[in-house]
Amino acid sequence: MDKKFDSNKLWLKLMNFGRLTKCHQIPERSFFINGFQFPVCSRCTGVFFGWIAAICLIFFYKPNIFIVILFCLAMFLDWFLQSKNIIKCNNIRRFITGTLGGYALMSLYLKIIIYIIQFLISKF
Repeated sequence: MDKKFDSNKLWLKLMNFGRLTKCHQIPERSFFINGFQFPVCSRCTGVFFGWIAAICLIFFYKPNIFIVILFCLAMFLDWFLQSKNIIKCNNIRRFITGTLGGYALMSLYLKIIIYIIQFLISKF
Protein backbone atom coordinates (compact mmCIF):
# COMPACT_ATOMS: atom_id res chain seq x y z
CA MET A 1 0.00 0.00 0.00
CA ASP A 2 1.25 3.47 -0.85
CA LYS A 3 0.95 5.81 2.12
CA LYS A 4 0.64 9.43 1.10
CA PHE A 5 2.30 12.11 3.19
CA ASP A 6 -0.46 14.10 4.82
CA SER A 7 0.88 17.47 5.99
CA ASN A 8 -2.40 18.28 7.74
CA LYS A 9 -2.15 15.18 9.95
CA LEU A 10 1.48 15.92 10.76
CA TRP A 11 0.59 19.53 11.59
CA LEU A 12 -2.21 18.40 13.93
CA LYS A 13 0.16 16.01 15.71
CA LEU A 14 2.76 18.75 16.11
CA MET A 15 0.13 21.18 17.42
CA ASN A 16 -0.93 18.58 19.99
CA PHE A 17 2.72 18.23 21.02
CA GLY A 18 2.88 22.02 21.37
CA ARG A 19 -0.11 21.94 23.70
CA LEU A 20 1.67 19.36 25.84
CA THR A 21 4.53 21.82 26.36
CA LYS A 22 1.97 24.26 27.85
CA CYS A 23 2.68 26.86 25.18
CA HIS A 24 -0.23 29.26 24.59
CA GLN A 25 0.11 28.83 20.79
CA ILE A 26 -1.34 32.27 20.04
CA PRO A 27 -1.21 32.61 16.23
CA GLU A 28 -0.11 36.28 16.33
CA ARG A 29 2.88 35.25 18.45
CA SER A 30 3.88 32.28 16.32
CA PHE A 31 5.86 31.72 13.15
CA PHE A 32 4.23 30.21 10.06
CA ILE A 33 5.67 28.12 7.22
CA ASN A 34 3.59 27.55 4.09
CA GLY A 35 0.46 28.58 5.98
CA PHE A 36 1.11 26.20 8.87
CA GLN A 37 1.55 27.65 12.35
CA PHE A 38 4.55 26.45 14.37
CA PRO A 39 3.41 24.14 17.20
CA VAL A 40 4.82 26.57 19.78
CA CYS A 41 5.04 30.36 19.88
CA SER A 42 8.11 32.25 18.73
CA ARG A 43 9.51 32.60 22.29
CA CYS A 44 9.11 28.86 22.97
CA THR A 45 10.64 28.12 19.57
CA GLY A 46 13.61 30.21 20.67
CA VAL A 47 13.82 28.39 24.00
CA PHE A 48 13.91 25.01 22.24
CA PHE A 49 16.51 26.34 19.80
CA GLY A 50 18.57 27.63 22.75
CA TRP A 51 18.38 24.21 24.44
CA ILE A 52 19.73 22.52 21.32
CA ALA A 53 22.48 25.13 20.94
CA ALA A 54 23.54 24.68 24.58
CA ILE A 55 23.69 20.90 24.23
CA CYS A 56 25.82 21.23 21.08
CA LEU A 57 28.14 23.90 22.54
CA ILE A 58 28.57 22.74 26.16
CA PHE A 59 31.90 21.01 25.42
CA PHE A 60 33.30 24.10 23.70
CA TYR A 61 31.95 26.93 25.83
CA LYS A 62 30.49 27.01 29.31
CA PRO A 63 29.01 30.43 30.07
CA ASN A 64 29.70 31.84 33.51
CA ILE A 65 26.88 32.56 35.93
CA PHE A 66 26.86 36.28 35.03
CA ILE A 67 26.09 35.45 31.37
CA VAL A 68 23.42 32.95 32.43
CA ILE A 69 21.71 35.54 34.64
CA LEU A 70 22.01 38.24 31.96
CA PHE A 71 20.45 36.01 29.27
CA CYS A 72 17.60 34.90 31.56
CA LEU A 73 17.01 38.51 32.58
CA ALA A 74 16.77 39.53 28.91
CA MET A 75 14.02 36.97 28.31
CA PHE A 76 12.20 37.90 31.52
CA LEU A 77 12.32 41.63 30.79
CA ASP A 78 11.05 41.11 27.26
CA TRP A 79 8.13 39.07 28.59
CA PHE A 80 7.44 41.42 31.53
CA LEU A 81 7.49 44.65 29.52
CA GLN A 82 5.23 43.08 26.91
CA SER A 83 2.80 41.69 29.51
CA LYS A 84 2.47 45.14 31.13
CA ASN A 85 1.93 46.77 27.69
CA ILE A 86 5.01 48.94 28.22
CA ILE A 87 6.51 47.88 24.90
CA LYS A 88 5.10 46.11 21.88
CA CYS A 89 7.04 42.97 21.15
CA ASN A 90 7.49 41.18 17.83
CA ASN A 91 8.17 37.56 17.00
CA ILE A 92 11.82 38.11 16.09
CA ARG A 93 12.58 39.69 19.48
CA ARG A 94 10.59 36.95 21.23
CA PHE A 95 12.63 34.32 19.37
CA ILE A 96 15.96 36.01 20.19
CA THR A 97 15.22 36.48 23.89
CA GLY A 98 13.76 32.96 24.05
CA THR A 99 16.96 31.59 22.49
CA LEU A 100 19.10 33.47 25.01
CA GLY A 101 17.00 32.27 27.94
CA GLY A 102 16.81 28.70 26.70
CA TYR A 103 20.56 28.60 26.07
CA ALA A 104 21.29 30.00 29.52
CA LEU A 105 18.99 27.64 31.40
CA MET A 106 20.11 24.53 29.53
CA SER A 107 23.76 25.53 30.03
CA LEU A 108 23.09 25.82 33.74
CA TYR A 109 21.30 22.45 33.84
CA LEU A 110 24.15 20.80 31.94
CA LYS A 111 26.78 22.35 34.20
CA ILE A 112 24.94 20.97 37.23
CA ILE A 113 24.61 17.52 35.64
CA ILE A 114 28.31 17.47 34.69
CA TYR A 115 29.26 18.58 38.21
CA ILE A 116 27.14 15.81 39.78
CA ILE A 117 28.60 13.18 37.42
CA GLN A 118 32.16 14.34 38.15
CA PHE A 119 31.43 14.31 41.87
CA LEU A 120 30.01 10.78 41.72
CA ILE A 121 32.96 9.54 39.63
CA SER A 122 35.45 11.00 42.10
CA LYS A 123 33.74 9.16 44.97
CA PHE A 124 33.98 5.73 43.32
